[in-house]
Amino acid sequence: MSFVRGLLIPSLISKSIKSCIHLQLIHTETAANDVVKAICCSLRAGRNWDILTRKFGSVDLDEVVVKKVLLELKEPVDAKRALGFFHWSAHSTFQQHGLQSYCILIHILVRAGLNLDARALLESVLKKNSGSSFRFSVVDSLISSYKVTASNPFVFDMLVQVYAKLRMFEIGFDVCCYLDERGFSLNLSSFNILIHVVQKSDQFVLVWKIYEHMITRRMYPNEETVRILINALCKEGKLQECVNILDRIHGKRCSPSVIVNASLVLRVLEEGRIEESMVLLKRMLQKNMVLDTIAYSLVVYAKVKIGNLELAYEVFEEMLKRGFQPNPFVYTLFIGAHCKEGRIEEGNCMMQEMENMGFKPYGDTYNFLIEGSAKAGSLEEMLRNYEKMIERGMIPSCSTFNEMVGKLCENGDVEEANRRLTALLEKGFLADEITYSYLIDGYGKKGDIQEVLKLYYEMEYKSMSPGLPIFSSLIKGLCLCGKLEEAEKYLGIMKDRSLVPSECLYETLIAGYIAQGNKERAHFLYDDMVSKALRPNSSNFCDDGVQDLKS
Repeated sequence: MSFVRGLLIPSLISKSIKSCIHLQLIHTETAANDVVKAICCSLRAGRNWDILTRKFGSVDLDEVVVKKVLLELKEPVDAKRALGFFHWSAHSTFQQHGLQSYCILIHILVRAGLNLDARALLESVLKKNSGSSFRFSVVDSLISSYKVTASNPFVFDMLVQVYAKLRMFEIGFDVCCYLDERGFSLNLSSFNILIHVVQKSDQFVLVWKIYEHMITRRMYPNEETVRILINALCKEGKLQECVNILDRIHGKRCSPSVIVNASLVLRVLEEGRIEESMVLLKRMLQKNMVLDTIAYSLVVYAKVKIGNLELAYEVFEEMLKRGFQPNPFVYTLFIGAHCKEGRIEEGNCMMQEMENMGFKPYGDTYNFLIEGSAKAGSLEEMLRNYEKMIERGMIPSCSTFNEMVGKLCENGDVEEANRRLTALLEKGFLADEITYSYLIDGYGKKGDIQEVLKLYYEMEYKSMSPGLPIFSSLIKGLCLCGKLEEAEKYLGIMKDRSLVPSECLYETLIAGYIAQGNKERAHFLYDDMVSKALRPNSSNFCDDGVQDLKS
C-alpha cells in the first residue's frame, strides 16, 4: 500500500500544480480581457486621454494587451480610436510598441482609408528596421497580421511606395519579388513609382531589372511606365543606339513603347541570357508590344549569339515565308557570324546580296568584314572594305582599326598604317594605347627610332599615359638601334610611374650591353632584375657572357 501511495502522491501533486498554473493563466487572461474591454468601452464612449490615464495609468499595458485592444478596434469605424490609443499607450507606462503592433495598426488604417497616417507609421517602422538583418521583417509581420485584420492588398503597395520615398529602392524591389512569391501582386502604379525613383537616382541596371520582372510576371506598362523608361534611356545615353537598331530592322521610326520593349530584350541578349530574352519576347508578342519583324530579327540575334548559325538561318527562312522582309540588321548578324568563323567569302557574298537588295551597310557591317579579313590574313580584302567604309563617311571602331594596324605592321607596312591613322585623326578618331603600341613596335623593328620617339611624345602630348605595352615596344626598339642608354632612361621613367618591367625587357637590355661588351652594366641590370624577384628565362640567355652573369 505504501508503495502505491509513493507512486500516486507525486503524480497528484504534479496534476495539482499544472491545474493551478492553468487556473492562474485563465485568471490572467480573463483579467487582460477585462482590461481590453474596459479600454475599448472608454474609447467608444468618447473619454478623453486624461480620464484614460487616471483610469488605466497603473495598468501594465504590455504588447499582448496593446495588440488585443487594436484588434478589438480593427473595424474602419474604430480606426481613429485605434490610432489614438496607439499614441496614448506609447506615452503611458508602456514603453515601446513592437513591430507586430505597428503592422496591425497599419492594416487597420489602410482598411479605413487613413492612408496619410498609415504612411507615417510605415516610414517610422521602416527606419527602425532598416538593417540587413531586418530585410524582410516588416513585410513578414504585415503578411502574418493580414488575415486577422481583414486587411486589403493595397497595404503592400503602400509598403513598396514608402520604400521608394525613403530611397530604399533595392530593398523595395526585393520585397516586390518576395511578395510576388507569396501571392501578393502589386499594382502598376507602385511599380511606376519605384522605377521613377530608381531612374532619378541613375541606377539604370536596377531600372531594367524591375521592368524585366514586371514583364515576366505579366505586369504590362502604361504610358507613364514608357515615359519613365524613355527618360532612363536618355539619361543613360542608350536611346539613340536602340533607335538606330530598330531603324535598321523596321526601316522607319518605331513608337516609344516598342523602343522601350526592344531595348529590354536587347539588354538581356547582350548579357547572354538567351532563354530569359525569349520568355520576354513571348510575353510581349502576346500583347502586341513589339512588331513581328522586330521579334523575328531579335530571335535571329539570339541564335547567332549562342553560335547556332544553322538555327538562325531557319528562323530567317521562316521570317521570309511569313512575308516579312529581310533587313540590314539581320544581314549584318550573318556577316559577323561568318567573319568570326573565318569564312570571309561567305561574309562578302552576304554583303553583296545585301547591297543588291538596296540595303545600306552600316558601321558594324564593315567592322566585321575588316576584322575578319585581317584575322584571315587577307590584306587586300581588308583594305578594300576599309576604303569603302571611309568613302561612305563612316569611321571604324577602335578595335577594328587596331586589327588592321596590327596586320599592316606585321606585314612591314608600318608607314601605311601610320598614314591611315593620321587621316583618321583628322576625322575625329580616338586612337588608344594598342594603336600606338603596334606602330611603335613596327617602327622599332625597322630601326626608325625618330618615328618611335615621335609617337611616344604624341601620346604624352595627348595625356594618354603610356602603359607597359608602349614602354616595352619603345625600349625594345631603342635596343635594336643600339641606343641602350636612351632605353635605360625610359626604363627609369617606367619605374617612376610604378610600372614593373618584365623579364623579357630586362633581358633585351642585358643582351644589348653584352653585345657591346659592357658586362659591368649588364651585371648591374641582371642584379636589379633578380632583386625584383624576376626570374630569367634561360632560353633567352644563349650568349656565353650572359650565362656567366647567371653563374
